[in-house]
Amino acid sequence: MNFTEAKAYIEEITRTKKISLGLSTMEKLLKRLGNPQEELSFIHIAGTNGKGSTLAFIASVCQAAGYRVGRYHSPSVFSYCEKIQVNGECISEKDAARLIREVRRVSEEMEAEGYPHPTAFETETAVSFLYFREQGCDLVALETGMGGEGDATNVVKTTVCSVISSISMDHMQFLGDTLEKIARVKGGIIKPGRPVILCGQSERVEGVIRAICQEKKAVLTVSSPEDARVTETGLWGSRFSYGNFSEIKIPLAGKYQIINACTALEVVEILRDLGYDIEENAVYEGMACVRWPGRFEILLERPLFVLDGAHNPEAAERLKDSLNLYFTNRRIIYIMGILADKDYRNIVKITAPLAERIYTVTPDSPRALSGEKLRLCIEEEAEEIGFSGEVQEKDSVREAVHDALDQAGEDSVIVAFGSLSYLGELSKALKESIHD
Repeated sequence: MNFTEAKAYIEEITRTKKISLGLSTMEKLLKRLGNPQEELSFIHIAGTNGKGSTLAFIASVCQAAGYRVGRYHSPSVFSYCEKIQVNGECISEKDAARLIREVRRVSEEMEAEGYPHPTAFETETAVSFLYFREQGCDLVALETGMGGEGDATNVVKTTVCSVISSISMDHMQFLGDTLEKIARVKGGIIKPGRPVILCGQSERVEGVIRAICQEKKAVLTVSSPEDARVTETGLWGSRFSYGNFSEIKIPLAGKYQIINACTALEVVEILRDLGYDIEENAVYEGMACVRWPGRFEILLERPLFVLDGAHNPEAAERLKDSLNLYFTNRRIIYIMGILADKDYRNIVKITAPLAERIYTVTPDSPRALSGEKLRLCIEEEAEEIGFSGEVQEKDSVREAVHDALDQAGEDSVIVAFGSLSYLGELSKALKESIHD
């Protein structure tokens, strides 16, 4: 099996094996693979928004401190292999194909014996565990795919600490229809007696997580991002002080990244308490050199072209806050592509009023909302939400990027956002348009 064949296999089981939360299939799969996860130490991260950025901060600091750090997150944005990394280096196509082939062999044995065939996410999670064991990782920053309690990643038992980022309404068909129900599912990653770090947020969420911690005798630390003292913020990042750390510099733009950074700093303090050797200079170095592509990322300066993964209402609110902070009185053009199972009407209500022109596209995903339906939604909501601009559906991402660049003056801002699944295509289309 070469890499092309391996990707085709993953795409096939993505289409044919439906999402089902629960650990029994994953446990059977890993047992047959020798339980590689039992030889690893995990920082396990769940949440609705911000978990990937928080993971990136933590991994970067631990790497700067000299640890060999595995990172597992999804979905991929720019390349398939980016979801599995060690010290910032993506798994090679050769290694990915080799390990997918091994997991496929075991999966087909399971299916032949009458057990369910593992899903794509279960397959990729197993591949990551095998790779991190081979690579001799000291720590693995592990992001849940969806939820927590029944998520495939929750098979791990060697958790150093559990981290829970911002929680909001998303994936309600799987996780529950109230904030409390969703928080309870996310809190399912909490392990007995192991430290928990929660991003400071609503009392409703904190109350649920605190109750789980009490039940499992897990010490809870809650970050207080409102206590961060911001001395500088702009399109190229922020500088702030928090707790014992003064003048921390982060290169990620977006007001919300300070919130994620504060959570990461609390994790660093817990790791130090647990005996991990993380010196002061490693904290500053790691925070300053973190990378997290596709999250309020500037791809072009004139006109300004911003890529962002805002794909649910809370993320849309955070995007709106950043646009109001950085681009007051600037002409804003959107390129929007959203998945049909997201709360796209509320995303439209939150973001559309800031734009003068909107191009809608259909992401390359079986879950995609068509560009036509998104355009109709914007037109239906326009009067109520105060959107008086123009909205056009485009047949392709490339066409939307070309027209947005054609319409934008040097002082305009183009913001492409929505599903993470099409950000890579957007980035590629922009590069092609620039070179045309």
